[in-house]
Amino acid sequence: MPNENLKTLYVDELKDLYSAENQLLKALPKMAKAASSDELRTGFEKHLEQTKGHVQRLEEIFESLDENPKGKKCSGMEGLVKEGAEVMEEGFEDAVLDVGLIGAARRVEHYEMAAYGATCEIAKALGQTKHASLLEKTLAEETQTDQKLADLAKNITTQANQEDSEEQHSSTAGKKTTKHAA
Repeated sequence: MPNENLKTLYVDELKDLYSAENQLLKALPKMAKAASSDELRTGFEKHLEQTKGHVQRLEEIFESLDENPKGKKCSGMEGLVKEGAEVMEEGFEDAVLDVGLIGAARRVEHYEMAAYGATCEIAKALGQTKHASLLEKTLAEETQTDQKLADLAKNITTQANQEDSEEQHSSTAGKKTTKHAA
């Protein structure tokens, strides 16, 4: 006989994930629009489609539990989405903005990986093997997304550093020219 308190926690965790994923459905298009790198923009757009699938999997689990997925707001994701929005409002441009977006997105992925991993373990303990399988599939996709972001970060961060160095060099060269002209 499953522990009723554990089942209550399980449903609560699933509602938290459902809220988190729905918040991402609203945030990812904004991040894609802000990205200057085509590869990053495409990555956000692909993850948006994946996220729709994550919501569908959660809805399938809720249906099998005869539970309503709504009624809880994921405060953790709310904070992460807010931080991502702040990056977009800071006035950064081009590759530097992309680096900030990648950092925000990776924080989201790590939060989701932790939440899906923990919830999957509860599903297993409750004997919900089909649920665990669905949760593991989402966890694998979140992990792959994080790895893609990590790989992108290497190139884009290098590019951002070069852009910054070039801007400093040209502004310094401009100042020297001004001094000589005076």
